[in-house]
Amino acid sequence: MKTILVTTDFSASANNAVKYATQLATALHANIKIMHAIKVPSENVMAAQVAWPLEDYGSLTAEANDRLAILAETMSAKSEFNDKAVFKPVIDYTSQVGNVVDITRNLVHEENIGMVVMGMSGAGSLSRFFLGSNSRDMIENASFPLLLIPSNVSYAPVNKIAFATELNPEDLKLLQVLAQFVKPLNAEILITHITKDRYENHAQIKDADKFLSEISSKLNYHKIYYRHLNGFDVNNGLTWLCEHGQVDVIAMVHRQRNVIERLFDNSHTQDMARHINVPLMVFNN
Repeated sequence: MKTILVTTDFSASANNAVKYATQLATALHANIKIMHAIKVPSENVMAAQVAWPLEDYGSLTAEANDRLAILAETMSAKSEFNDKAVFKPVIDYTSQVGNVVDITRNLVHEENIGMVVMGMSGAGSLSRFFLGSNSRDMIENASFPLLLIPSNVSYAPVNKIAFATELNPEDLKLLQVLAQFVKPLNAEILITHITKDRYENHAQIKDADKFLSEISSKLNYHKIYYRHLNGFDVNNGLTWLCEHGQVDVIAMVHRQRNVIERLFDNSHTQDMARHINVPLMVFNN
Protein backbone atom coordinates (compact mmCIF):
# COMPACT_ATOMS: atom_id res chain seq x y z
CA MET A 1 0.00 0.00 0.00
CA LYS A 2 1.57 3.25 -1.15
CA THR A 3 -0.95 5.91 -0.14
CA ILE A 4 -3.91 6.25 2.24
CA LEU A 5 -6.49 8.87 1.29
CA VAL A 6 -8.29 10.65 4.15
CA THR A 7 -11.37 12.78 3.56
CA THR A 8 -11.96 15.75 5.83
CA ASP A 9 -14.58 18.43 6.40
CA PHE A 10 -12.42 19.87 9.22
CA SER A 11 -14.81 18.56 11.89
CA ALA A 12 -13.57 16.97 15.11
CA SER A 13 -14.42 13.48 13.86
CA ALA A 14 -12.60 14.11 10.58
CA ASN A 15 -9.53 15.44 12.41
CA ASN A 16 -9.55 12.29 14.53
CA ALA A 17 -9.62 10.19 11.36
CA VAL A 18 -6.62 12.09 9.99
CA LYS A 19 -4.69 11.36 13.21
CA TYR A 20 -5.65 7.69 13.07
CA ALA A 21 -4.72 7.42 9.39
CA THR A 22 -1.33 9.06 9.96
CA GLN A 23 -0.43 6.57 12.69
CA LEU A 24 -1.72 3.67 10.61
CA ALA A 25 0.31 4.88 7.62
CA THR A 26 3.40 4.98 9.84
CA ALA A 27 2.89 1.31 10.73
CA LEU A 28 2.21 0.38 7.09
CA HIS A 29 5.06 2.50 5.66
CA ALA A 30 2.52 4.30 3.49
CA ASN A 31 1.98 7.96 2.65
CA ILE A 32 -1.04 10.14 3.38
CA LYS A 33 -3.17 12.33 1.15
CA ILE A 34 -5.78 14.52 2.86
CA MET A 35 -8.72 15.56 0.68
CA HIS A 36 -11.41 18.20 1.21
CA ALA A 37 -14.42 18.34 -1.12
CA ILE A 38 -15.95 21.75 -1.72
CA LYS A 39 -19.68 21.25 -2.23
CA VAL A 40 -21.09 22.45 -5.53
CA PRO A 41 -24.39 24.37 -5.64
CA SER A 42 -25.92 21.76 -7.98
CA GLU A 43 -26.42 19.61 -4.88
CA ASN A 44 -29.03 22.19 -3.74
CA VAL A 45 -32.65 22.28 -4.91
CA MET A 46 -32.43 25.89 -6.16
CA ALA A 47 -29.10 25.40 -7.91
CA ALA A 48 -30.57 25.50 -11.41
CA GLN A 49 -31.81 29.04 -10.75
CA VAL A 50 -28.55 30.35 -9.26
CA ALA A 51 -25.37 31.37 -11.08
CA TRP A 52 -22.38 30.58 -8.86
CA PRO A 53 -19.50 33.04 -9.44
CA LEU A 54 -16.23 31.37 -10.40
CA GLU A 55 -14.25 33.65 -8.11
CA ASP A 56 -16.15 32.20 -5.12
CA TYR A 57 -14.71 28.80 -5.94
CA GLY A 58 -11.24 30.32 -5.94
CA SER A 59 -11.64 31.86 -2.50
CA LEU A 60 -13.15 28.68 -1.07
CA THR A 61 -10.32 26.59 -2.51
CA ALA A 62 -7.66 28.97 -1.16
CA GLU A 63 -9.21 28.90 2.31
CA ALA A 64 -9.47 25.09 2.23
CA ASN A 65 -5.85 24.73 1.12
CA ASP A 66 -4.67 26.99 3.96
CA ARG A 67 -6.49 24.80 6.48
CA LEU A 68 -5.19 21.63 4.84
CA ALA A 69 -1.61 22.92 4.94
CA ILE A 70 -1.91 23.59 8.68
CA LEU A 71 -3.41 20.15 9.27
CA ALA A 72 -0.66 18.44 7.24
CA GLU A 73 2.05 20.39 9.06
CA THR A 74 0.55 19.47 12.43
CA MET A 75 0.54 15.77 11.54
CA SER A 76 4.12 15.94 10.20
CA ALA A 77 5.31 17.52 13.44
CA LYS A 78 4.09 14.66 15.65
CA SER A 79 6.58 13.87 18.41
CA GLU A 80 7.11 10.22 17.46
CA PHE A 81 8.69 11.30 14.19
CA ASN A 82 11.67 12.61 16.17
CA ASP A 83 12.77 8.98 16.37
CA LYS A 84 14.82 8.40 13.22
CA ALA A 85 13.94 4.71 13.34
CA VAL A 86 10.25 5.51 12.83
CA PHE A 87 8.93 5.70 9.27
CA LYS A 88 7.62 9.19 8.52
CA PRO A 89 4.85 9.29 5.91
CA VAL A 90 4.81 12.00 3.29
CA ILE A 91 1.62 14.01 3.88
CA ASP A 92 0.07 15.65 0.84
CA TYR A 93 -3.30 17.35 0.45
CA THR A 94 -5.80 18.51 -2.13
CA SER A 95 -9.09 20.40 -2.24
CA GLN A 96 -11.46 20.00 -5.16
CA VAL A 97 -14.91 21.23 -6.08
CA GLY A 98 -17.49 18.48 -6.29
CA ASN A 99 -19.09 15.53 -4.58
CA VAL A 100 -16.89 13.80 -1.99
CA VAL A 101 -17.65 10.32 -3.37
CA ASP A 102 -16.87 11.29 -6.98
CA ILE A 103 -13.65 13.08 -6.04
CA THR A 104 -12.56 10.15 -3.89
CA ARG A 105 -13.28 7.65 -6.65
CA ASN A 106 -11.29 9.70 -9.17
CA LEU A 107 -8.30 10.06 -6.85
CA VAL A 108 -8.28 6.33 -6.11
CA HIS A 109 -8.32 5.64 -9.86
CA GLU A 110 -5.69 8.23 -10.80
CA GLU A 111 -3.24 7.77 -7.93
CA ASN A 112 -1.81 4.80 -6.07
CA ILE A 113 -4.47 4.80 -3.32
CA GLY A 114 -4.75 1.58 -1.33
CA MET A 115 -7.40 2.63 1.18
CA VAL A 116 -9.74 5.49 2.02
CA VAL A 117 -10.20 6.59 5.65
CA MET A 118 -13.20 8.59 6.83
CA GLY A 119 -14.38 9.82 10.23
CA MET A 120 -17.74 9.23 11.90
CA SER A 121 -19.51 11.17 14.64
CA GLY A 122 -19.46 9.87 18.21
CA ALA A 123 -21.81 7.15 19.42
CA GLY A 124 -25.08 8.51 20.71
CA SER A 125 -25.01 11.77 18.79
CA LEU A 126 -27.86 12.68 16.46
CA SER A 127 -25.63 12.72 13.39
CA ARG A 128 -24.23 9.29 14.25
CA PHE A 129 -27.75 7.87 14.75
CA PHE A 130 -28.80 8.84 11.26
CA LEU A 131 -25.33 8.23 9.78
CA GLY A 132 -24.05 11.19 7.80
CA SER A 133 -24.93 11.36 4.11
CA ASN A 134 -21.26 11.33 3.09
CA SER A 135 -20.66 8.13 5.08
CA ARG A 136 -23.80 6.51 3.64
CA ASP A 137 -22.90 7.48 0.09
CA MET A 138 -19.34 6.27 0.52
CA ILE A 139 -20.49 2.90 1.88
CA GLU A 140 -22.93 2.49 -0.99
CA ASN A 141 -20.55 3.50 -3.78
CA ALA A 142 -17.01 2.63 -2.66
CA SER A 143 -15.14 0.35 -5.04
CA PHE A 144 -12.12 0.44 -2.71
CA PRO A 145 -11.39 -0.55 0.91
CA LEU A 146 -13.02 2.03 3.18
CA LEU A 147 -12.04 2.44 6.84
CA LEU A 148 -14.55 4.32 9.02
CA ILE A 149 -13.17 5.74 12.29
CA PRO A 150 -15.52 6.61 15.19
CA SER A 151 -14.65 9.98 16.72
CA ASN A 152 -14.07 8.45 20.17
CA VAL A 153 -11.52 5.91 18.91
CA SER A 154 -7.79 6.61 19.14
CA TYR A 155 -5.20 4.66 17.20
CA ALA A 156 -3.86 1.47 18.75
CA PRO A 157 -1.70 -1.18 17.04
CA VAL A 158 -3.88 -3.40 14.87
CA ASN A 159 -3.31 -6.94 16.14
CA LYS A 160 -6.59 -8.61 15.21
CA ILE A 161 -9.17 -7.95 12.48
CA ALA A 162 -12.47 -9.80 12.47
CA PHE A 163 -13.79 -10.45 8.95
CA ALA A 164 -17.55 -11.08 9.01
CA THR A 165 -18.62 -13.53 6.30
CA GLU A 166 -21.57 -15.64 5.24
CA LEU A 167 -19.02 -18.05 3.73
CA ASN A 168 -19.73 -16.65 0.28
CA PRO A 169 -17.07 -17.76 -2.26
CA GLU A 170 -16.97 -14.16 -3.55
CA ASP A 171 -15.50 -13.12 -0.18
CA LEU A 172 -12.28 -14.99 -0.94
CA LYS A 173 -10.96 -12.26 -3.25
CA LEU A 174 -11.72 -9.66 -0.58
CA LEU A 175 -9.87 -11.74 1.98
CA GLN A 176 -6.87 -11.64 -0.34
CA VAL A 177 -7.02 -7.83 -0.28
CA LEU A 178 -7.35 -7.87 3.50
CA ALA A 179 -4.38 -10.23 3.85
CA GLN A 180 -2.20 -7.83 1.85
CA PHE A 181 -3.26 -5.05 4.20
CA VAL A 182 -2.48 -6.91 7.45
CA LYS A 183 0.83 -8.51 6.42
CA PRO A 184 2.96 -5.46 7.30
CA LEU A 185 1.14 -5.30 10.64
CA ASN A 186 1.58 -9.03 11.32
CA ALA A 187 -2.04 -8.99 12.49
CA GLU A 188 -4.45 -11.90 12.88
CA ILE A 189 -7.49 -12.30 10.65
CA LEU A 190 -10.41 -13.84 12.53
CA ILE A 191 -12.91 -15.17 10.00
CA THR A 192 -16.25 -14.84 11.75
CA HIS A 193 -19.44 -16.62 10.70
CA ILE A 194 -22.52 -15.52 12.65
CA THR A 195 -25.78 -17.47 12.62
CA LYS A 196 -29.02 -17.30 14.60
CA ASP A 197 -29.01 -21.08 15.04
CA ARG A 198 -28.09 -22.14 18.55
CA TYR A 199 -25.96 -25.03 17.25
CA GLU A 200 -23.87 -25.43 14.12
CA ASN A 201 -25.53 -28.01 11.88
CA HIS A 202 -23.92 -30.45 9.47
CA ALA A 203 -24.48 -28.25 6.40
CA GLN A 204 -22.88 -25.25 8.11
CA ILE A 205 -19.87 -27.31 9.16
CA LYS A 206 -19.49 -28.57 5.59
CA ASP A 207 -19.72 -25.04 4.15
CA ALA A 208 -17.17 -23.76 6.67
CA ASP A 209 -14.73 -26.59 5.90
CA LYS A 210 -15.02 -25.88 2.16
CA PHE A 211 -14.53 -22.14 2.66
CA LEU A 212 -11.49 -22.62 4.92
CA SER A 213 -10.02 -25.14 2.48
CA GLU A 214 -10.26 -22.54 -0.30
CA ILE A 215 -8.55 -19.99 1.94
CA SER A 216 -5.69 -22.39 2.68
CA SER A 217 -5.08 -22.98 -1.01
CA LYS A 218 -5.43 -19.37 -2.21
CA LEU A 219 -4.15 -17.14 0.60
CA ASN A 220 -0.48 -17.04 1.43
CA TYR A 221 -0.95 -15.84 5.00
CA HIS A 222 -0.56 -17.96 8.12
CA LYS A 223 -2.32 -15.91 10.80
CA ILE A 224 -5.89 -16.72 9.82
CA TYR A 225 -8.35 -18.25 12.26
CA TYR A 226 -12.04 -19.19 12.21
CA ARG A 227 -14.81 -18.63 14.73
CA HIS A 228 -18.50 -19.46 14.49
CA LEU A 229 -20.78 -17.30 16.66
CA ASN A 230 -24.15 -18.98 17.05
CA GLY A 231 -27.38 -17.71 18.56
CA PHE A 232 -26.87 -14.11 17.34
CA ASP A 233 -28.10 -11.97 14.50
CA VAL A 234 -25.23 -10.35 12.59
CA ASN A 235 -25.28 -6.96 14.32
CA ASN A 236 -25.54 -8.35 17.84
CA GLY A 237 -22.89 -10.95 17.07
CA LEU A 238 -20.42 -8.33 15.87
CA THR A 239 -21.24 -6.09 18.82
CA TRP A 240 -20.51 -9.00 21.16
CA LEU A 241 -17.25 -9.64 19.31
CA CYS A 242 -16.20 -5.99 19.69
CA GLU A 243 -16.88 -6.11 23.41
CA HIS A 244 -15.44 -9.55 24.20
CA GLY A 245 -13.20 -10.65 21.33
CA GLN A 246 -10.30 -8.19 21.74
CA VAL A 247 -10.80 -7.10 18.13
CA ASP A 248 -9.10 -3.94 16.84
CA VAL A 249 -11.00 -3.64 13.54
CA ILE A 250 -14.20 -5.15 12.14
CA ALA A 251 -14.21 -5.87 8.39
CA MET A 252 -17.49 -6.38 6.54
CA VAL A 253 -18.69 -6.85 2.97
CA HIS A 254 -21.36 -4.38 1.89
CA ARG A 255 -23.51 -6.02 -0.76
CA GLN A 256 -25.46 -3.88 -3.20
CA ARG A 257 -29.23 -3.86 -2.73
CA ASN A 258 -32.07 -2.83 -4.99
CA VAL A 259 -34.03 0.43 -4.54
CA ILE A 260 -36.88 -1.18 -2.58
CA GLU A 261 -34.48 -2.80 -0.11
CA ARG A 262 -32.71 0.54 0.39
CA LEU A 263 -36.02 2.25 1.19
CA PHE A 264 -37.24 -0.25 3.76
CA ASP A 265 -34.14 -1.78 5.26
CA ASN A 266 -30.63 -0.77 6.30
CA SER A 267 -27.66 -2.95 5.44
CA HIS A 268 -25.75 -4.67 8.23
CA THR A 269 -22.81 -2.42 7.37
CA GLN A 270 -24.74 0.80 7.86
CA ASP A 271 -26.36 -0.55 11.04
CA MET A 272 -22.94 -1.35 12.46
CA ALA A 273 -21.59 2.06 11.46
CA ARG A 274 -24.19 3.69 13.71
CA HIS A 275 -22.95 2.23 16.97
CA ILE A 276 -19.66 0.40 16.51
CA ASN A 277 -16.82 1.44 18.84
CA VAL A 278 -13.90 0.12 16.81
CA PRO A 279 -12.87 1.08 13.27
CA LEU A 280 -15.06 -0.50 10.60
CA MET A 281 -13.49 -1.63 7.31
CA VAL A 282 -15.94 -1.91 4.43
CA PHE A 283 -15.50 -3.85 1.21
CA ASN A 284 -18.13 -3.26 -1.46
CA ASN A 285 -19.25 -6.20 -3.53
